[in-house]
Amino acid sequence: MRAHFAAPVVLAALFLAGCAHENRAGFPSASSPLGLDRVVLYRNGIGYFERRGKLDGNILTIKVRKDQINDMLKSLTIVDRSTGRALSVSMPLDPQSWSSAALATLQPGNGGLAQVLDSLRGVQVVLATTQGELSGRIVMVEELNEEPDPSVERAGSSHGAAPSLGRDHKVTLIHEKVLTVVRLSKVRSVALEDGDLAMQFHRRLDASAGEGMFQQVDVSVRLTGDVSSHDLVVSYVVEAPMWKPTYRVVLPEKGKGEALLQAWAVVDNVSGEDWKDVSMSLTAGEPLAFRYDLHTPRRVAREDVSDRVHFRRASVAMGESSSESPSNPAPAAAPSMESEPMEGDEGGPATVISGPLTPPRRAADRPKGFGRGSGSGYGGANKMSAQASRMRDGVGASMDEGYPEAPPAPPPSFTFENLRQSTAARAKAASASGLTRFELSNRVTVPDGTSTMVAIINEAVKGEETFLFKPGGAGQGYESNPYRVVRFKNSTPFVLESGPISIFSGGSFVGEGISETIGADSSVTIPFAVEPGVTVTRETGSVPEELKLVTIVRGVLHVERYSRLKTSWKVAAQAMKEGFTVLVRHPRLGVGYALKERPAGTEDLLDAYLIPVKVPLGSLTQTVEVIEQQPVQTTLHILDSNVPVLFEHFLAVGSLSPKDRALLQPVVDARREIGRIDTELEGFQRQQRELDQRGDKTRQNLVALEKDKSNEASAMRRDLQARLDEWTKDGDRIGREIVRLDGKRTQLVVKMDDLLQNLTIGAQ
Repeated sequence: MRAHFAAPVVLAALFLAGCAHENRAGFPSASSPLGLDRVVLYRNGIGYFERRGKLDGNILTIKVRKDQINDMLKSLTIVDRSTGRALSVSMPLDPQSWSSAALATLQPGNGGLAQVLDSLRGVQVVLATTQGELSGRIVMVEELNEEPDPSVERAGSSHGAAPSLGRDHKVTLIHEKVLTVVRLSKVRSVALEDGDLAMQFHRRLDASAGEGMFQQVDVSVRLTGDVSSHDLVVSYVVEAPMWKPTYRVVLPEKGKGEALLQAWAVVDNVSGEDWKDVSMSLTAGEPLAFRYDLHTPRRVAREDVSDRVHFRRASVAMGESSSESPSNPAPAAAPSMESEPMEGDEGGPATVISGPLTPPRRAADRPKGFGRGSGSGYGGANKMSAQASRMRDGVGASMDEGYPEAPPAPPPSFTFENLRQSTAARAKAASASGLTRFELSNRVTVPDGTSTMVAIINEAVKGEETFLFKPGGAGQGYESNPYRVVRFKNSTPFVLESGPISIFSGGSFVGEGISETIGADSSVTIPFAVEPGVTVTRETGSVPEELKLVTIVRGVLHVERYSRLKTSWKVAAQAMKEGFTVLVRHPRLGVGYALKERPAGTEDLLDAYLIPVKVPLGSLTQTVEVIEQQPVQTTLHILDSNVPVLFEHFLAVGSLSPKDRALLQPVVDARREIGRIDTELEGFQRQQRELDQRGDKTRQNLVALEKDKSNEASAMRRDLQARLDEWTKDGDRIGREIVRLDGKRTQLVVKMDDLLQNLTIGAQ
């Protein structure tokens, strides 16, 4: 049987086959005589499947989808329950299905005819070329670079050299004892003599087009031993759609207290078989998973060292003499932890809601939440639900006389209690290697081709309703307005994966939000609405630097210098007189900066602080100042002008021991006296400079008057000379005082140096 294909069409066929991947139907992912017992779904696009049952004989046949065979091979585990030991297995290779293993690695749109033919080395083909037909087995395909075609002469060339045809390949065939080489550019069609190989080409194209990729192949597992019957547990991991969480939070009636947290998992079954009465687990976390081809045999190129062994020749070496020198002497698997069953109908099955399956999302399509988990703790209490109707001017006031009284409002249909009773969620928490798993207490049934909602959480949690302001506000047009948010503490033992959260209050839906992953025993803030009745403004400014003494070592002071920035957050409401709190998300200033003082109730986020601004009862505004500082360490000598102030602060703190204080007090007294002398010296030196400036000016005037012999000039010279003499006397007196003070200062410095010789004091 011979199969033909035209060479120029191959690339187009392989490329276009990859365009029909989207709407392919589901086929069973696995099938065997063993019934499906357990399913564990992950958030990274894989699923763990466990089958149990008895097998007669030693051959176990598992039907697996082609696209999942590699996942199954790298994770397949078979245990005989009668012995409790894992069985040794062997899987025979089908020569027909493995003969073109290299061909199976080609992807649609990649490669070319040269690569396809080179992967078919040893295959019998017939090549139809421009020079006739060539028959034989493919030996190799080699690339040609800028080599001329010897069969074509250059037009008009006196030498008759062949022109360069650019990049090409040459195909080598062998027929009996003859090797034939032909350029690939001259090949017009290729005929495959092996009909099975041609069928594999078609199957590969079917898989690329989405028609055959989900077809099943048989994997035969030969069990070792003499036992003819086996009680088996078979497990494997294959690709599966990620499970998707969705949540509901019912707010406390009075704004703070007990809130209701409910969660469902949306599970997609595209395995091709019904999951009937299976034990199901849902794993939260980020385990690593990847594809790896274990199905295709691989050969490793090795170096040929035959010539080194068979063609050896010893070389002649000259002998050397020597003489003896006279001086020479003769992160166990982690233990699982379980929690009590969640609240709900104790005897009833887990709540399951099924519907037609829509195209599943992949793990890479995870939503980006803007809610952010934080440390434990809550802001001020609020009564947002009761105040919602009073946030606008006039809203909430009594109706004017003359209008008929409004009929009483009907009782809410969705109360805290009936929403709690509407969901029966029974799950246990298990932990393995850092992953949290929802172990459903009741078995579930998920029909093939359906998307099913399984209730997993139904618990009361500690929560509140309040406001959150983020820099930039709540969006376009709401730059100064905060969000309404629900804050609750995830007191469940589960990690809550990112997903949509519906918020209910007062018996009805009030908004929805989304959050990042919420760890167990951590708090989260979920924005669900905008509050235009409250505004938040910010002002920033610098604060004078501060010096802080750290240690004194032999007259060298180690100090910290703080650069600071102050931010003022002002919250104002239009009409809210019962008191409320706005949580301000204050961004961290930068590396090395920290809060000088933490406002009460401040929480730490990854890149910001969550600072509560509490507006008291009866007030509509409140301001909180936040000061961030960055310490920079530097050193000062004992005689630096800033040292006296540092000493005074150091002694006033009161953290010194009596012994250190007694050692430091004489140094402080001496430094204080030196500081007083420096002040006096500075004053005398300033006076001396002024007298010198006056004297120089007077001497210049006397020189200018020497040529003037008039009586008036003579009187002026006498007056200027008298002043100069007086200033000279004052200068001499000031000079003597400067010398005296400088000598006294030198004595104090020497005394202080003696005191500091062995003095080492560290700030407590």
